[in-house]
Amino acid sequence: MTPPTPHGAEPAEGSAFGRGVSPSPRFPEIEERVLAYWKADDTFQESIRQREGAPEWVFYDGPPFANGLPHYGHLLTGYAKDVFPRFETMRGRQVHRRFGWDTHGLPAELEAERQLGITDKSQIEEMGVAAFNAAAKESVLRYTGEWQDYVTRQARWVDFDDDYKTLDPTFMESVIWAFKQLYDKGLAYEGHRVLPYCWRDQTPLSNHELRMDDDVYKMRQDQTVTVTFPLVGETAEALQLTAVRALAWTTTPWTLPTNLALAVGPDIEYAVVPAGPNGAADGRGEPEERELSAEYLLAIDQVGAYAKDLGYPDAESALAAVSRTHRGSELEGISYDRLWDHYADTEAWGTQNAWRILVADYVTTSEGTGIVHQAPAYGEDDQKVCEAAGIPVIISVDDGGRFLPQISEVAGLQVFDANKPLTQLLRAGHRLLRQASYEHSYPHCWRCRNPLIYKAVSSWFVRVTAIRDRMEELNQEITWVPENVKDGQFGKWLSGARDWSISRNRYFGSPIPVWKSDDPEYPRIDVYGSLDELERDFGVRPDDLHRPFIDELTRPNPDDPTGRSTMRRISDVLDVWFDSGSMPFAQVHYPFENADWFDTHNPADFIVEYIGQTRGWFYTLHVLSTALFDRPAFRNVVSHGIVLGNDGQKMSKSLRNYPDVAEVFDRDGSDAMRWFLMSSPVLRGGNLVVTEEGIREGVRQVLLPLWSTWYFFSLYANASAGGGYEATRRTGSEDVLDRYLLAKTRDLVQTVTGRLEALDSTLAAAALRDFSDVLTNWYVRRSRDRFWQGVDEDGRGSEAFDTLYTVLETVCRVAAPLLPLVTEQIWQGLTGGRSVHLTDWPEADEFPADPALVHAMDAVRGISSSALSLRKQAGLRVRLPLARLTVVVADAAELAPFEAILRDELNVKEVSLVPLVDSSAADYGVTSRLAVNARAAGPRLGKGVQTVIRAAKAGDWSETDGVVTAGGVELVEGEYELTLEVGGSAGDDRAIALLPRGGFVLLDTATTPELEAEGLARDLIRAVQDARKEAGFEVSDRIVLEVVLDEPSLQALEPHALWIAEETLATGCAFTPLTTALEGGEGAIAFGPAGTAIIRVEKVEAADV
Repeated sequence: MTPPTPHGAEPAEGSAFGRGVSPSPRFPEIEERVLAYWKADDTFQESIRQREGAPEWVFYDGPPFANGLPHYGHLLTGYAKDVFPRFETMRGRQVHRRFGWDTHGLPAELEAERQLGITDKSQIEEMGVAAFNAAAKESVLRYTGEWQDYVTRQARWVDFDDDYKTLDPTFMESVIWAFKQLYDKGLAYEGHRVLPYCWRDQTPLSNHELRMDDDVYKMRQDQTVTVTFPLVGETAEALQLTAVRALAWTTTPWTLPTNLALAVGPDIEYAVVPAGPNGAADGRGEPEERELSAEYLLAIDQVGAYAKDLGYPDAESALAAVSRTHRGSELEGISYDRLWDHYADTEAWGTQNAWRILVADYVTTSEGTGIVHQAPAYGEDDQKVCEAAGIPVIISVDDGGRFLPQISEVAGLQVFDANKPLTQLLRAGHRLLRQASYEHSYPHCWRCRNPLIYKAVSSWFVRVTAIRDRMEELNQEITWVPENVKDGQFGKWLSGARDWSISRNRYFGSPIPVWKSDDPEYPRIDVYGSLDELERDFGVRPDDLHRPFIDELTRPNPDDPTGRSTMRRISDVLDVWFDSGSMPFAQVHYPFENADWFDTHNPADFIVEYIGQTRGWFYTLHVLSTALFDRPAFRNVVSHGIVLGNDGQKMSKSLRNYPDVAEVFDRDGSDAMRWFLMSSPVLRGGNLVVTEEGIREGVRQVLLPLWSTWYFFSLYANASAGGGYEATRRTGSEDVLDRYLLAKTRDLVQTVTGRLEALDSTLAAAALRDFSDVLTNWYVRRSRDRFWQGVDEDGRGSEAFDTLYTVLETVCRVAAPLLPLVTEQIWQGLTGGRSVHLTDWPEADEFPADPALVHAMDAVRGISSSALSLRKQAGLRVRLPLARLTVVVADAAELAPFEAILRDELNVKEVSLVPLVDSSAADYGVTSRLAVNARAAGPRLGKGVQTVIRAAKAGDWSETDGVVTAGGVELVEGEYELTLEVGGSAGDDRAIALLPRGGFVLLDTATTPELEAEGLARDLIRAVQDARKEAGFEVSDRIVLEVVLDEPSLQALEPHALWIAEETLATGCAFTPLTTALEGGEGAIAFGPAGTAIIRVEKVEAADV
């Protein structure tokens, strides 16, 4: 017996068909044995070596951080990273799987801070950057051992020995090369922009970092204020707006000390509203002191919303009081009284053009007043509008988000802590019209989880906007799974992409290789892209590119004739996502080494991560590849959904809303978890709720049936032909069940191959699950008698064994990527070969195509399923024979060859196959009933659903070509249910069911004493078989059988004694009557609907047979 593949998979000497295979497998123990075998055999490396010279399939493995233990997200992605490389390897390609580690950036630093007890950035400076970075380096690799154990246990093949780390000098040199390339192309520049800013970590973030995870934006309760700004000056006077109080609303009161302008929309209509009869709320607070004489300016669309604050009883009254209106464009240039005088010295602060109304297109009336307070240091739009008007950016807080001394009222307070005292100051100065609580979605730092602020900072940027169009073009060359991500989440993100802030005011990361003169009188900038360039200019070749060592490289400024200025590196490090985006070339030290290799291994054939990486790794890969190489970084990408706890919420250790991974591995095994995740819709972008029941369902649906088939085969193969039958590969047979199974195997191979080629493990798994049902619940069950009879010494009876061997071996190969451990154990036991993962993927053409047989037998299975459901509904056990099954179908003649199968499968004496015609239902007294699902139809039909329900009950409905119409209204699938009923008194003895492919079946449910006696005999046979098994007999052992039971049962069973003996391999069947009623106890066995008996079995030795 030789497995059908080359590549070192020859069978072991003296192999047998799994003698001693357990019918009750412990999958975790099996998996541990397989893992130990792989390690000793070096199977993974052999799978690569044996494909030397074959076409390569390039896979980029996104590097994880190893400063924390793996979680379900890593588990899910890891399985996907293993399934498809295994498949491609079996397809004949060489697939290297090099593991990598992400080591830089905030994740590493925050873990180091936690371990060191650091709570403020100043503490890092005090301990020294060298010591801190050493701690960060140690922490980031802390759990590499645990990661390797975890990855190995999930049966994921990766190369840990040839791994890469983003902190490696070679990797970092490639990173600075990339930066210099961008700089030389004009795609890297320094700018002063408002960016998301983490005051806790004291560093800016990129906009794409805020959109990676849903939990970056969290609901937060803030205080909003509506502030008054009295209008002054000539322009206000010309428009008769002097002293009118403009109203501006903000959710960030802490930015008001740097209010330098107000913005209005050019086409928005603004209303002047006098204080109402109840007085406006910006007075002294007491009712009798409320402002009665002032006028207020706000968008007319918001007057009603501010009615009570302005002193009116309702919105109608406030709108009726509007004295005049102005378009926003008319208000441009009007000056107003500033809130405070912190920046009143216009010469010192450059605020000559401040404190006036500006016009901006982005202003809307969706919330607030339609007038937007402008703090150019703390708002991206504010900065753009104010800079265009010649208004400076003034910073009022330090790097930690604490107010500077010039804001004396709140100096030293953190911005969020300053909101309350600033609001009190506004109220005291009669500038506060409204204070309200406001719940909104607010961005938080993706690492430290503190609320962010927006702050103007100096940063280096990648000019993404310059290559945005090209990025969109190259995106069209990428195959996305799911497909909608291409033009949806990723495509839309690209179309709105902004320049990428890549500098971080931190410590542990790749350095920005920019040196500047420390004397502005002699400016100079040098950018370096290699160690050679650094050695050329500084005379030293660094062996560590991290801070502080790289910062120590200085030299005199060549452009300074005085020789006093020095070239010093800017202190920033690169965004960790710049490292990640550089992975394809930096992992091989391109362009300094492996240039030829990289050119043939980029773009990658495959990458996979979760959907959030459309704004993370997928995005940065695409940016850098477009900018540096003008091509995509990858050809095919799976962007999977996320895993949720069993309550549908994010997984939480405190809530314990998910099963522990280690416990699942120990209880159900890694293959069970792999199947659960890979067979779910999560790889197609959906989210997945993880439950223990879901994981165990995979064991029941696939793993146990596959193992049971292997157990069944090994049991009967070893019992056949004397010392056991050694099956051979066979793809042809005369038996109809063999032919059907072989044709279904062809379909399976075709389907799974196509789905895995399309990176769709969900439908690949569905095909395997369906085939498992065919194999175990149809073929094996329907073929038991053939295996029971075994193989004669002259080879007769071998077809069933050869067919099952061939199919089971093929299924092991097809299922290997999705169930690598269990299929390995079965395949090795079946073939004696080295590893299923060293075999070639099966070819569908090896198996016969027989679509007519498949169609007919599938129909027979459907009929059987429907009829068995009717039995269950009627409470009639399968072992009880019934008189007749009537099958009314369009293709009745095609099913005629399978009448015997239907009779045996359904245990009926007669099967009547009747062609389906228009009058068939009436001929059999069958009527249809329409039931309308009001809950499903209601949202679409509204009140009309009641009309449809009444029409259905009155019989005013029809079905034509599958379209159901009731009361003149066409219903859609899911809004109704069609059922059949048998009319008249005959309905009591007949059950009816619709068939999925059209037509119906009628089952006679009436019984007779003769049928009941035969059913009792079948029950006894089953009880004897259980007794044989309990006694530990082999399937081929002959027995002596004695049955002690009551007189009525004995009389019913005696005519079937010979049949009972034949079915149980008994030399005869001796019945002994009971003299008294059997009450149970020792030796009593229940069988049939209500009977009990004493069953005695004794093995007949070979010499006695």
